[in-house]
Amino acid sequence: MVINDAEFFWPVRVYYEDTDSGGVVYYANYLKFMERARTEWLRSLGFEQDGLLREEGIVFAVRRVSIDFRRPARFNDALLVKSQIGQLQKASLTFHQRIIRVADELLLVHGDVQVVCVDLESFRPTPIPQNILLRISDVD
Repeated sequence: MVINDAEFFWPVRVYYEDTDSGGVVYYANYLKFMERARTEWLRSLGFEQDGLLREEGIVFAVRRVSIDFRRPARFNDALLVKSQIGQLQKASLTFHQRIIRVADELLLVHGDVQVVCVDLESFRPTPIPQNILLRISDVD
């Protein structure tokens, strides 16, 4: 199933700790910004990751990342992470994510992140719980 309508926005401010010796955001930190946006998206649907762990016995684990770094962000930049579900499968979600600099609306980074619903005991893929699927379809 492909979902293209709903988009989630999460603001991020670049702190000194996010930058490298060249004064730009260290590449791995963009993945952290994207992770925060996915976590907040899930929270906006009414689900806390630690609650899913306790109540459902599941976690969402990153399986695949494809990312394109186009331009650097710098200390104190205000960024916006835009997240959208691109593909929904039985046990996985693929997010299309873009990081925009707010001041000039310039696209800095874009990527696709596939997360898999994993059973905590077996660490094997398991179907995404129906209550989550229903909330996703309500947002769409």
